Amino acid sequence: MRPEVLNSGYQPMTKVLFRMIRLFTGRPLPDAAKLVFYRPGFYGDPAKRFTQLAMRGPSPWSVGDRELMAAVVSQANACTFCVGAHTATAAQAYADRDLVRAVLADVDTAPVAPELRATLRLLTKLTRDGTVSADDMRAVLAAGVTRQQIEDALAVATAFNITNRLADAFDFEVLDEDGFAAGARFLLKRGYG
Repeated sequence: MRPEVLNSGYQPMTKVLFRMIRLFTGRPLPDAAKLVFYRPGFYGDPAKRFTQLAMRGPSPWSVGDRELMAAVVSQANACTFCVGAHTATAAQAYADRDLVRAVLADVDTAPVAPELRATLRLLTKLTRDGTVSADDMRAVLAAGVTRQQIEDALAVATAFNITNRLADAFDFEVLDEDGFAAGARFLLKRGYG
């Protein structure tokens, strides 16, 4: 059930900002963005900083790789809003919608590097089962994934396991394809901060 606070629980200047965004973009602000404006000191600002670092901070993973990780984690959590948002963003980052679709359909047959495949398997298992074993980690390392890449991938998984749960708890409105594409352009240009 969607809480009314997501529609109206903002300071007057924030409401003006939302109207300006709608005026300039022709679209309402997505619920994911609205959420960070509600109680920014408690959730919004810390969440933006952490997600920005996980998704756009220095990493051996590309922006496309990390957006794909977000989509895979969201798919494992069955979070419709986040699957749509990060599928669109990964597709634009890679400039390859078919690649992203192939990974989400079957990571084992998708045309991705072995390191990325092993990492996506790990994130899926961690998200679904809530745990991974030492053998799981050894398999990822044996695929050529570095410890830094694992840490970076786990940061993405952490950010989106939280975001997925909030999106479902707050019943985020699922956008149409154009809405997700517009959001993807914004995320690729401005990031999460």
